Amino acid sequence: QVQLVESGGGLVQFGGSLRLSCAASGSISRLYAMGWYRQGPGKQRDLVSQITSSGSTTYTDSVKGRFTISRDSAKNTVYLQMNSLKPEDTAVYFCKLTRGGIEYWGKGTLVTVSS
Repeated sequence: QVQLVESGGGLVQFGGSLRLSCAASGSISRLYAMGWYRQGPGKQRDLVSQITSSGSTTYTDSVKGRFTISRDSAKNTVYLQMNSLKPEDTAVYFCKLTRGGIEYWGKGTLVTVSS
């Protein structure tokens, strides 16, 4: 019913930048909450950032000042601009959409930051 496709991951050096995109398609409306989660090697999946239907944003402490979440509701797309990347940011990044009390997840995109 709802499909999420992440893109923009890759290999970057310490201090580099990447912009992740998550495009949603299917049975959705303009009003929805979307967020980014990440899961590093051998670690649990944790929240990175979230943007609500009203535009409010939240960030985990470790990325504040470096990452910025934004959305283009007309395109049903959410972005995560990642600057000053560190090796600790290495993880698979997952997009999540919440609509009508139901959660939808993308398959993830890998971000690798070299030392």
